[in-house]
Amino acid sequence: MEKRRIIQTLGVVSALLVTMFIVHSCGIYSFTGTSIQPDVKTVTVNYFEYKALKVNPSLSNDITTALQDKFLKLTRLEQVDMDGDLEITGTVTGYDVKATAITANEQAAQNRLTVTVKVSFVNRKYPEDDFDDKSFSAYADFDAMTSLDAVESTLCEDIIEQLCEDIFNSTVANW
Repeated sequence: MEKRRIIQTLGVVSALLVTMFIVHSCGIYSFTGTSIQPDVKTVTVNYFEYKALKVNPSLSNDITTALQDKFLKLTRLEQVDMDGDLEITGTVTGYDVKATAITANEQAAQNRLTVTVKVSFVNRKYPEDDFDDKSFSAYADFDAMTSLDAVESTLCEDIIEQLCEDIFNSTVANW
C-alpha cells in the first residue's frame, strides 16, 4: 500500500514538472508575467532625456538604470547599447509638486510630487507591439510641513519603481 502511494505521488510530481517545463520552454509565457517571444533575444534601454521645467539632475539616470535593472532581473534578454530586438526610448516631461489636501485655513496639508515620462517602444521582431509617445505618470504624497528637499530622494525611489513597473508591463507583459 505504501509503495502505491509513493508511485502515485511521483507520477503527479513528474506530470507537474513536465507541464512546467513545457509551458516555460515555449518562451511565450514566463513565471515573471512576461510574454516575450522566443526569437526576441536583446533589449536596448536608451537614456531617458530630461525635458521637464523643474530640474532634478539625477532623475534621468535613475529611471534609465532602474528600467535596465528590471529587464536584467525579470527577463532572459541580453542588454545591448543599440538596435536591440526591443528598444525603449523615453523622455522625462514632467516633474511637478502640487498641493493635494487643503486645510480649513486654506493651507496645504499635503503635497504631491508627480513625475511624467513619455515612452516609445519598438519591437523589431513584432512591430504590431510598437507604441510611440505613450505617457506614464506616477506620484508620491508628502506632508506639506516637510520640504521637498528632505524627502525628494525617497519619493523619487518610489515613483521610479512605479514608473518602471508600468513601462515594463506595457512593453513585455502586454498589460
